[in-house]
Amino acid sequence: MVRKIVLIMLGVALVLSGCASSQSTNETGEVTHIRLPMGFIPNIQYAPFYVAVEKGYFRDAGIEIEFDYKFETDGVALVGAGELPFAVVSGEQVLLARAQGLPVTYVAAWYQEYPVSVVAKSEADVIIPQDLAGKKIGLPGLFGANYVGLRALLFEAKMSEDDVTLDAIGFNQVELVAAEQQDIIVGYAANEPIQLRAQGIAVTEIRVADYVQLASNGLLASEKVIAENPELVRAFIAAFIKGLKDTIDNPDEAFLLSESHIPNFADLDTAVQKQVLDISVEQWKTDRLGYSEPQAWENMQNILLDMGLISEKMDLNKAFTNQFIP
Repeated sequence: MVRKIVLIMLGVALVLSGCASSQSTNETGEVTHIRLPMGFIPNIQYAPFYVAVEKGYFRDAGIEIEFDYKFETDGVALVGAGELPFAVVSGEQVLLARAQGLPVTYVAAWYQEYPVSVVAKSEADVIIPQDLAGKKIGLPGLFGANYVGLRALLFEAKMSEDDVTLDAIGFNQVELVAAEQQDIIVGYAANEPIQLRAQGIAVTEIRVADYVQLASNGLLASEKVIAENPELVRAFIAAFIKGLKDTIDNPDEAFLLSESHIPNFADLDTAVQKQVLDISVEQWKTDRLGYSEPQAWENMQNILLDMGLISEKMDLNKAFTNQFIP
């Protein structure tokens, strides 16, 4: 059933891709326009991209960025169809796409830690993955990073879905916990637990990254653009990594530079937004920004095999590359 849902989502996006434009140049041919699917609404977690724009790193690389936040646009499918050169994606989507024959490659790691957490009201007494046995867990659905992260935790705890009850609740985790309709939910470490604590709700958190290293969010490229224009790939990644480094080194500056990219930013809770950025920065830090750890991809592949979302092992050297990392 889950595999069918993934196939349907990719299929719809491929239909939409006929209307998409990937890049164009000005009269002198000096600027490449790139529409970049983000996979989410404008958010402070995208600060590295906003910083790279505001500081002119993309412009200096001859690139003009258009951020595309449309949910109906499946960036993986558009990149796989050769309609767009790049997209922001989570690691599991790369392997799911390649298992369906889409010619895509992950070219730069953004998150070094898988950002998903299981979050529980303190009175539920959920401290380690084994404490989830017999519990009902709310999550958006049986798809995406939340689901994969939960299954990874269960896998590491030598448990399966049969040991818990999964409740597909949509993206309403915070509201349902606040309304006392859910005690345990799956969400992002830089989102749901921060929002709940800001509302005075005491929660415990089990971070997937504390138990297993998985390929996480990063930049995807089409095999077409890698083969035909590797210098564009290199320039795009270099500009992003400059923005990422500046955000890590000076999050306060990054916070201010992001304001113009986020609608109604002045109306948001500043303290909460700064916590979101601080937690995100923790998940981005590494000695070599952009580097993909091979073991993280092996672990991700094993989880997807266990879930039945892919049927056989694949050549991971084609799924990701570090050749463009400075």
